[in-house]
Amino acid sequence: MKTLYLPILAVVALAGAAQAAPPAKVTVEGAWCRAAPKGAPAGGCYLTLTAPTADRLVSVETPAAARAEIHTMSMDGGVMRMRKLTDGLALPAGQAVALKPGAEHLMVIGPKIDLAAGATVPLTLRFKSAPAVTVNAPVKAVGGK
Repeated sequence: MKTLYLPILAVVALAGAAQAAPPAKVTVEGAWCRAAPKGAPAGGCYLTLTAPTADRLVSVETPAAARAEIHTMSMDGGVMRMRKLTDGLALPAGQAVALKPGAEHLMVIGPKIDLAAGATVPLTLRFKSAPAVTVNAPVKAVGGK
């Protein structure tokens, strides 16, 4: 009887462990925000995300601004157009997704701080599956890398 219970207990324990495993964390690298003139209504932030499994960046928050959004930029007839990505940004499994000037990026709208070189902007990134990640993005001078 004892030998019958051991395999059953092992299967139950493994099933419980598999269900309890948290989603894999998204890696965030190279976060920074571009300096903006004092009183500017918005500023851009950039970083690279790598998700170990397919996921989606669904929102961004910061106490340093009234709100933050995920944006894309495109050229339309020689005019630069930015728009909010209302469905977020796809993160293919294992592929680095760079948010950079002239492409997808984060916008901090209604900054509560001066976006001056040397400042720091805390950003909390929220994903569809993975746990949220908070990073402190340094503000770099225009033309800074």
